Amino acid sequence: MRTQHTIPAGRRSRLLAVATGLIAAAALAVPTATADEARTYDAQQLAAASDALLEADVPGTAWHVDKATNTLVVTADSTVSQAELARIKREAGHNAGALRIERTPGTFSKLISGGDAIYASSWRCSLGFNVRSGSTYYFLTAGHCTDGAGTWYANSSRSTVIGPTAGSSFPGNDYGIVRYSNTSLSHPGTVGGRDITGAANATVGMPVTRRGSTTGTHSGSVTGLNATVNYGGGDIVYGMIRTNVCAEPGDSGGPLYSGSRAIGLTSGGSGNCTTGGTTFFQPVVEALNRYGVSVY
Repeated sequence: MRTQHTIPAGRRSRLLAVATGLIAAAALAVPTATADEARTYDAQQLAAASDALLEADVPGTAWHVDKATNTLVVTADSTVSQAELARIKREAGHNAGALRIERTPGTFSKLISGGDAIYASSWRCSLGFNVRSGSTYYFLTAGHCTDGAGTWYANSSRSTVIGPTAGSSFPGNDYGIVRYSNTSLSHPGTVGGRDITGAANATVGMPVTRRGSTTGTHSGSVTGLNATVNYGGGDIVYGMIRTNVCAEPGDSGGPLYSGSRAIGLTSGGSGNCTTGGTTFFQPVVEALNRYGVSVY
């Protein structure tokens, strides 16, 4: 999680949720199917059901369309009550049968830190992927890390400058970019010992690996695409990659990759790396295109 020091008042409510971290949780619970299997829902109806989830605005929920079954998979963490689930169904109205509710233990929260530890003035995050534009070098990380951050440092005593935040997008998206201003720092195009030579969009079933400074390296697979995640407090992100890869506080911003291809940046989720969990990632291709940079 972001290691808290003195935090500006305007950021306290958002960072409070970050500081809370994740509750230890078991692997994704056995789904409770609520979709009406006798009825088929088209793309317009599924989109309407998704809009209803936004209107309900229940923190601790995430949802994505399962194209194989034409249902809207709604993942609810342990904070979501039965009354809130009922409210979601009421909002969905005649499309409520398209919802497939899955319970997951623990609490959705934004995960902070990761691959290699990086430090802002009052919190710690993770370096995702080193990138470049011409001869200028940067790194990507989570947007909820760069949100409000100025200068970044390579050590906890904040004596070795990396450089300034050059761009940030959160909520909505969850990516940010930092420019290397310290020419004495190396910035290899690797994640651990893995050379990252390109980037790709995720596909359902794709084997992926995540690296983080808290929990090291863990692997799993992509279980959903274009997920919307409501972290609470107005922090809603869209277009996320849903996975069964575990993560813990301290892993946010870190890299998700498949072989030598960059796939995503750790956003948040629930669970732990003892019993498992659900983790969401910002697609990295979107961030690369937004800032006009590339992996190398």
